[in-house]
Amino acid sequence: MLASTFALLVLAAFAAGFVDAIAGGGGLITIPALLIGGVDPLAALGTNKLQSLFGSGSASISYAAKGHVDLKKLAPTALLSFAGAVLGAMGAMVLPTEVLETLLPFLLIAIALYFALKPGLSDRDAERRISPMVFAFFLVPLIGGYDGLFGPGTGSFFMLAFVTLAGYGILKATAHTKLLNFASNVGGFVVFAFSGAIVWKLGLAMGAAQFAGARLGAMFAMRFGAKLIRPLLVVVCLALAAKLLLS
Repeated sequence: MLASTFALLVLAAFAAGFVDAIAGGGGLITIPALLIGGVDPLAALGTNKLQSLFGSGSASISYAAKGHVDLKKLAPTALLSFAGAVLGAMGAMVLPTEVLETLLPFLLIAIALYFALKPGLSDRDAERRISPMVFAFFLVPLIGGYDGLFGPGTGSFFMLAFVTLAGYGILKATAHTKLLNFASNVGGFVVFAFSGAIVWKLGLAMGAAQFAGARLGAMFAMRFGAKLIRPLLVVVCLALAAKLLLS
């Protein structure tokens, strides 16, 4: 790989880390960049999982350091996200994903419309609509499994669940989303690592850039809250939906 291509992929990872720490969807930047850079599709997915660990991990640390998420308290739920992703990634080896590819753009458009048009969305918590047990033992592994099986939009699904069902304010939902997304990224990464589908040198370099970008993105999210997160989430969902519909 040319040094210039390598450098551009690292720069793309920095941008992805920034966006992903605020609204998710970093893979919308890095996966196409890896493919354009000449990485084969399976290795692109595996390398993306490696470098995304640094971004979601960095954002989780940043949010936890400012008290927006309790890592120890959420750890058991994160393990359920991890387990779901492992099973999903194993299923990706044998299950067709055509139905998900067809439905996902419309689900993402619906999420974008919800966050764009729903009145009263802010950083304040609202009424919980589902018990913590049902949320943790059903929804979290389900979304984690989706991340392992397919992946795009996972952060948006976690955000929607936290806001609409757990009653979290947008900043708090973002902080909790990043930790659960980090756990599901680890689960998917484990399966890809065993399959040998990772370009390690490139993935680690992109991971370092993701880490830095995510720190900056988390700082912006904590400073501006829902005023920044809400519109960027809408843009990311619509951009991802458009990409899937046009691909």
